[in-house]
Amino acid sequence: MNTPQLVDRVRAGDRRALARAITLVENGAPQLREIMAGLAEHAGRAQVVGFTGSPGVGKSTTTSAVVRAVRDKGLSVAVLAVDPSSPFTGGALLGDRVRMQDHATDPGVYIRSMANRGHLGGLSWAAPHALRVLGAAGFDVILVETVGVGQAEVAIAGQADTTVVLSAPGMGDAVQASKAGVLEIADVLVVNKADRDGARVTLRELRQMVAMKDREDHEWKPPIEMTVADRGEGVGDLWERVREHYDHLSASGELAERRRARAREEVQAITLDLLRSRMAGPEAGKGLDRLAADVADGRTDPYAAADTLVGELTDSTGP
Repeated sequence: MNTPQLVDRVRAGDRRALARAITLVENGAPQLREIMAGLAEHAGRAQVVGFTGSPGVGKSTTTSAVVRAVRDKGLSVAVLAVDPSSPFTGGALLGDRVRMQDHATDPGVYIRSMANRGHLGGLSWAAPHALRVLGAAGFDVILVETVGVGQAEVAIAGQADTTVVLSAPGMGDAVQASKAGVLEIADVLVVNKADRDGARVTLRELRQMVAMKDREDHEWKPPIEMTVADRGEGVGDLWERVREHYDHLSASGELAERRRARAREEVQAITLDLLRSRMAGPEAGKGLDRLAADVADGRTDPYAAADTLVGELTDSTGP
């Protein structure tokens, strides 16, 4: 099918077209610009919820349980699960799809695994584009599961309306809970595997961390839920907290602000990629070599050289 036909079928919710479009997005295919243009006015309407946390806290199991809770509300849901790529082969196990087979026959659920292909921050480079495709396909809710992340990998906060950060007993002490990073991006905090020893200690440490931050009366205070996701315990309450946060964002106007910030980051990332691709061209390479020689010989400074190079790149024509 040609690109306009593909776009029409994505908007109609055709699963094969949806899979094809996301594959083209992942591969950075030449049709990417036309696909994004065709879907622009239909994207960005779904509620996007991110699930993140360290490896082993139960992100996949929790995401699968939340899918069931969302479907119980009669809402359609798409899952974008990002898995780490092998640094040697570039491949990925895509194990999240294995864990979510319970939903494979549900017509109201679409699951897509995506390798991060070495991209840092817990997401794939293609994740923002994939979210646009899924949103344009008409899903009510999109759940994004990141790769297992550390304290500094917080990219999901820039892509989700609500960020859910999972912890588990035995994953660190109060000092770890207080460190800046992934816990600070949480809109909702979860202590999963709450049937294990130490769950109450983890809950208390997270409560202390939340209490340490000064907030205005109108600001959202992250709630903390206890779950045993593999048994579905506490997951319904978790989804209610997510909905409450979404309602808070809508009522305060922060939802629109977050989505504008998300679009700003997306445009900025594409702009930087365009500049990088132009720098890789032979003419730009010659200009860079010339400017580098000027800097090395002391005829100019690196900032002035960078300004010159950016000017030359932006004055050039073509994508």
